[in-house]
Amino acid sequence: MQRRTFLPLGAVPLLGQPPGRKYKTALIGSGWWGMNILREAIASGECSAVGLADPDPSQIAVAQSEIRKVTSDKPREYRDYRELLQKERPDIAIVATPDHWHALPTIDAVKSGAHVYVEKPISHTIDEGKAMVKAARESGREVVVGLHRRVSPHCITGMEFLKSGRVGKIGMVRLFAHAAGGPGEKTPDSEPPAGMDWDLWLGPAPKRNFNKAIHPRGFRHFLDYANGTLGDWGVHWFDQLFWWTEELHPKRVFSTGGRFIRQDSTDAPDTQIVVLDFEGFKCTWEQRHYAGNSAEATPIGAYFYGTNGTFHQGWRDGWTWFPANKNEKTIHVEPQLNAPDGQNIKELWADFLLSIKNRRRPVRDIEIGHRATAASLLGMVSMRLGRAVEWDGTRITNDPGANQLLRRDYRKPWEYPKA
Repeated sequence: MQRRTFLPLGAVPLLGQPPGRKYKTALIGSGWWGMNILREAIASGECSAVGLADPDPSQIAVAQSEIRKVTSDKPREYRDYRELLQKERPDIAIVATPDHWHALPTIDAVKSGAHVYVEKPISHTIDEGKAMVKAARESGREVVVGLHRRVSPHCITGMEFLKSGRVGKIGMVRLFAHAAGGPGEKTPDSEPPAGMDWDLWLGPAPKRNFNKAIHPRGFRHFLDYANGTLGDWGVHWFDQLFWWTEELHPKRVFSTGGRFIRQDSTDAPDTQIVVLDFEGFKCTWEQRHYAGNSAEATPIGAYFYGTNGTFHQGWRDGWTWFPANKNEKTIHVEPQLNAPDGQNIKELWADFLLSIKNRRRPVRDIEIGHRATAASLLGMVSMRLGRAVEWDGTRITNDPGANQLLRRDYRKPWEYPKA
């Protein structure tokens, strides 16, 4: 299979839609989360589903069943996203693939003239993210990242509270994700589902046998296809961090971790700690996949520690202010989330459409998503190296050889994108 460009950069769809015309919308990666996004696109009343691309026909079948419940659209089916882009010429492409497949479809989609909604993390490696930002800017297309907590009502009011100065001077931020779990069991390799193009699913990643622990939905804990919990949940909370601070990147990152409990087929760390040095504060990330308990009231979120007290930005538990002054009352704001899965895709999609119509950056533009992704991936780089890395926002400065870990070799015939 040879990669190709489908349209010249000048051949782009209309930014504003004529009355009655909907944005032709294609879904690349038709699994559970991709359908959460496409469902909101259809619900907006401004988008029509024209195509689905997925190497696994069983996922497409489930997606088609869901689509029939909400619209009369009859999207055509493809295994290879490149054929979809060439034949459908979508105005909007949703990239909801496993992480190792985020970069190439996004770059090819904007080059074909489509605006893109790409899931977080934007990339599997940092240099892929640079190439994605470059392609978005050169094409003039809008690319939004699925960091929907940015538009969660309680996150918005929480950030307003943080930036009001009520917390005082913040010297430390703690980000975390804890999940119950145990050793688990190994899953034997097997044949892929009937009709699935497993080689296409692997794409640029190293070749290996199919395993039910990887697909569907298990890929995040295999490092060839994702970056574990840090690359998954960490990106959401680093995004909250960068929303608050005016600093654009950490200057130093150190991470340590390993597999101390898990004995299953995955290879991502079950325990990880990251320390990020910024000019004006310190930030830590911690995760584990065991020791679920009732002692820790919230399993995921961000704590901002200031001179006037502690502020917690959460997910399903909203936000809470714990003042240091005992005479002040604790303040709590409940979350406002959408079903299923406690998300705010609806609000993010609405902003995305406005960004297309008004020719302005979406609220979670690709460059902002790259910033949050890079912070997470630097933690993975440091853990692999076993030492700290110093970062100038583009390259590792204290260990030039470590910059090789900002990318990886692609399996032929796929070509690593150029930034």
